[in-house]
Amino acid sequence: MAVCARLCGVGPARGCRRRQQRRGPAETAAADSEADTDPEEERIEAGPARCTLLELPPELLVEIFASLPGTDLPSLAQVCSRFRRILHTDTIWRRRCREEYGVCENLRKLEITGVSCRDVYAKLLHRYRHILGLWQPDIGPYGGLLNVVVDGLFIIGWMYLPPHDPHVGDPMRFKPLFRIHLMERKSATVECMYGHKGPHNGHIQIVKRDEFSTKCNQTDHHRMSGGRQEEFRTWLREEWGRTLEDIFHEHMQELILMKFIYTSQYDNCLTYRRIYLPPSHPDDLIKPGLFKGTYGSHGLEIVMLSFHGSRARGTKITGDPNIPAGQQTVEIDLHRRIQLPDVENLRNFNELSRIVLEVREQVRQEQQEAGEDPAPPREPSAKGPEGPPPATAAAAAAAGDSKEAGNGAEAASAEQSASTGQGQPFVLPVGVSSRNEDYPRTCRLCFYGTGLIAGHGFTSPERTPGVFVLFDEDRFGFLWLELKSFSLYSRVQATFQNADAPSPQAFDEMLRNIQSLTS
Repeated sequence: MAVCARLCGVGPARGCRRRQQRRGPAETAAADSEADTDPEEERIEAGPARCTLLELPPELLVEIFASLPGTDLPSLAQVCSRFRRILHTDTIWRRRCREEYGVCENLRKLEITGVSCRDVYAKLLHRYRHILGLWQPDIGPYGGLLNVVVDGLFIIGWMYLPPHDPHVGDPMRFKPLFRIHLMERKSATVECMYGHKGPHNGHIQIVKRDEFSTKCNQTDHHRMSGGRQEEFRTWLREEWGRTLEDIFHEHMQELILMKFIYTSQYDNCLTYRRIYLPPSHPDDLIKPGLFKGTYGSHGLEIVMLSFHGSRARGTKITGDPNIPAGQQTVEIDLHRRIQLPDVENLRNFNELSRIVLEVREQVRQEQQEAGEDPAPPREPSAKGPEGPPPATAAAAAAAGDSKEAGNGAEAASAEQSASTGQGQPFVLPVGVSSRNEDYPRTCRLCFYGTGLIAGHGFTSPERTPGVFVLFDEDRFGFLWLELKSFSLYSRVQATFQNADAPSPQAFDEMLRNIQSLTS
């Protein structure tokens, strides 16, 4: 309290000296003789001490102001001219840039260009704060994953891309789509990074809090001298890591060419909608988050795994013409644990099919008893609407998720088995295709689930039975019974900031919003 009193200008350090200056010699002597009296009695007689921030020295005000949120400082500047002058101190804004946005650069070098830390905070970081975080671009059925971050003295929008098919365990790839920086004191500069000719003039419009759009003002920078053929070959090497001649499957070639034609027409003029990472709970089977998954001829796609009570859901962040981005690709019933047969019997697809269909029939009966309207049962088949089943394993693998090609005690037991790491041997049944044969040969748990399949253009979508296979904390799989195909998923290991949902309700609403865009 004594220290506070001295800082505020009261007590012996300041206030008492003022009172002594107003006293005569006799009064001063009398006051000295009463110095040993009870402080509480003196406080009652003298009344409460008063002080204001205006009495504090400038260096202390700088320290106080630097600890306040930057959004509060403009209001503080309106109090008086002294506060306004002090708030021009760069020390305050340097600390705000570091603590609120993680800017660790030596901001002093900005003085050379005449840009202050206050300019960086007000005209760059604070102005574009609403676009930091994770976003899904509106690119028809294909979607995407954009991460907007503060990178040094720039704000950069990084597009995250899955690794090349079928290497699901490889790290994510990323490329910049735009960047914002402060070149002069007037305003921030937006640059489009799309194409191969370096940064050029762009524009960003913040439509609303959870939506913004980008526009390239010089799309000629995206063109190549060799025309569309050169652009396609370059895109194919970046997107797939191969040439068209390396892709022997005709259906896969058609899908790749279709995606190039569709996505290239946007020229980085896109609308983005905010997405959140799923909230995590201690009793979740594994940590929720983003995963890379194999989807046949469509290549690798990004899926968000989230938990909702007794169910887990996989929502597509990137998609394809059959199941577009935003749709729920798989749903897992965590109360329906499936006990796989021994390895020899597991190799028999009919045996696994029998086990799964028994669970589906049980689910259907319970839905009927509950008054729900269950889907009519169907026998599993790899046959699509356009012809017989694929003749080769490679063709079956191209099917992806397209048509063209227990109880509470059991759930508790499942969670316990998953936490202890107990497992059993796992192999794919004969006749089930997988884009990636490098899947784990031991799994922890298996659950009944359904996978969404549809015709081209998301026509006639339906949920079909399957098996969710949990391998470990970072890998799981889904066996599509009707397609006789297997998808392997591996966790995205990147760390994302400004991506947490403000509430579980906000996350659920986000899922509904991105699903409604393609329904």
